[in-house]
Parts: sequence; C-alpha cells; structure tokens
Amino acid sequence: MRKTVVIGASLNEERYSNQCVRLLRENDIETIAVGNQEGEIADVKIIVGQPFADKVETVAVYLSPKNQESYIDYIIGLKPERILFPPGTENPVFYRKANALGIETEEACPLVMLRTGVY
Repeated sequence: MRKTVVIGASLNEERYSNQCVRLLRENDIETIAVGNQEGEIADVKIIVGQPFADKVETVAVYLSPKNQESYIDYIIGLKPERILFPPGTENPVFYRKANALGIETEEACPLVMLRTGVY
C-alpha cells in the first residue's frame, strides 16, 4: 500500500494541504498529516511535530522554503521514494540534498496528479 506524508497540513478546508489530505483518503492512500495545530482532516489526525513513519512512498511539502528548513532532515530521514513540491514551495537547495541521497524530487501539484490519475 502506498503511504504519503503531508507536511504543512492545515485544518482550513480552503488550504491546498487540507484538500490534498482529503483527496489522498478518497483515493485510499494511507496518509499521515503533519501540521502545527492538532485536529482532524477526514479520518486523518494532524500530528504536531515530526512523527515516525516507515515505508513512505511520497512526501508532499506544503511549506514555504523558509519554513521547510526545520523539516529537511526529518523528511530525508523518512527515506521517501519522492518528494513533491507544489507551486510556491520550490526549493532547489532541498532538491540537491534529496537527489544526492537518491530521493526523487518533483515540482508538481499532488492535487492535479491525483485528479488526473498520475499520482
């Protein structure tokens, strides 16, 4: 089963991170939501901090490059197959670090990918 960690998950239903968690669950993808406020999106609890997760296929980053800094080592430590950077989250420094460790990086919107069946 595929597993995705959403970094920057928000309780605000208008935020793309919230929509991403919902769409992942609609597609029966195991989802871990990491945010700065506890709560729940669909059937997924938002976890504050940097929770352990294994067998992660994808990390979707919904944080600005500045706010990514404290998560870079955590995300790399999850050993995902790929990291997705939606528009506004692009971070070439992070790409180089992840790519050097064999982690694929993509400037891509998970919502579009899910809706078009290329996730």
